Amino acid sequence: MLRGLAVDVSPLRSRDFRRLWLGQVITVIGTTMTLVAVPTQVYQITGRSLDVGITSIVALVPLVVFGLLGGAIADAMDRRVLLLITAGGTAVTSVLLWVQALLPGGGPLWSLWVLVAVQSGFFAVNSPTRSAVIPRLLPLEQVPSANALNMTVSSAGVIIGPLIAGLLIESGGLEWTYLIDAVGFAVALILLVHLPSMPPERSDPDAVRPGPFRSVREGLAFLRGRQILLMTFVVDLIAMIFGAPRALFPELAATTYAGGANALGWLFAGAAIGALLAGLLSGWLARVHRQGLVILVSIVVWGAAIALFGLTGSLPLAVFWLAVAGGADMVSAVFRSSILQTAAPDEMRGRMQGVFIVVVVGGPRLGDLRAGGMSAVSSPEVALVSGGVLIVAAMLVVALVVPSFRRYDARVPSP
Repeated sequence: MLRGLAVDVSPLRSRDFRRLWLGQVITVIGTTMTLVAVPTQVYQITGRSLDVGITSIVALVPLVVFGLLGGAIADAMDRRVLLLITAGGTAVTSVLLWVQALLPGGGPLWSLWVLVAVQSGFFAVNSPTRSAVIPRLLPLEQVPSANALNMTVSSAGVIIGPLIAGLLIESGGLEWTYLIDAVGFAVALILLVHLPSMPPERSDPDAVRPGPFRSVREGLAFLRGRQILLMTFVVDLIAMIFGAPRALFPELAATTYAGGANALGWLFAGAAIGALLAGLLSGWLARVHRQGLVILVSIVVWGAAIALFGLTGSLPLAVFWLAVAGGADMVSAVFRSSILQTAAPDEMRGRMQGVFIVVVVGGPRLGDLRAGGMSAVSSPEVALVSGGVLIVAAMLVVALVVPSFRRYDARVPSP
């Protein structure tokens, strides 16, 4: 029974997927270290939290723009070549961040923002391309297990990377975080070189390829009428807009839990801990065929856990409910990504993963805005409980109104 629950590592038997995955293992830790180092360096340069907040917007804009364009580019050229270009570009940017950190006073803020924006753009193209190549490297029935392996690594990186970065920064080694990230991407680049060529498969090879902006419009138009694909985005937006709790963590840590930085750290780690545990026990996901139904159930669990988190005044219970929410979100993300990778034709996979990145990045930020605004006029508890209840109700409505999504069967993938 334990073997059946443990994360399914059978995709790693594929030499090509193993190279892709090992590259992600190395780079996820380096990337999360950089996510800690950049705001720390900004604050060291200016001493103003406002500039730290502006840095998030500087990174967000390229993520949204190049998330869509990157998916279109991934559908128009050899995806192996695109992975090499973006991984190499990110490595070079990390080297430049390391050089800037060595300058007196951390260098000028504007140049740091430029490097952050460029690196964010490379990531926005690299991420959907990585996801789009998975069905080319593995049988379709192994795609959910491959996504679970990737998301387990990401969850572990969210916990391990910041801890390592914190130790390095505390010892005065801010620049080492950038250097380690650069080395990680260089190693990933070497692994990617050995992947096979993966030109996009086209239903009409003789058709004229559109430009990137028209290609993005085609990708968005493709979603029209494809209920299954469209609903993978809709249900995630509902879950994040009404349930993302991060904006309330500082207030809750200072008031409800009165634990200061210690409570804040546990609140931020809670969901990642749950996602990591869910990843380690994800072996059963490979045997699930009714993926749409499991997505709906997972989001119901997410909403219920967020509501229960809002009702508790105990920090250990708060972390427990956040972990439950994080585990449910991880299961939902595995199957949402798997549906996009298998139900969409190969010539559209890059664009679908590009939209996926925009939704994953933008949804929680809209959720932060909703939660913060509602807390300002009521309380964090009301914002959390009402949001969680709305999510549960919305998923019941989706299950009734869009039965095709509830009945979706991965054995017969169709958009």
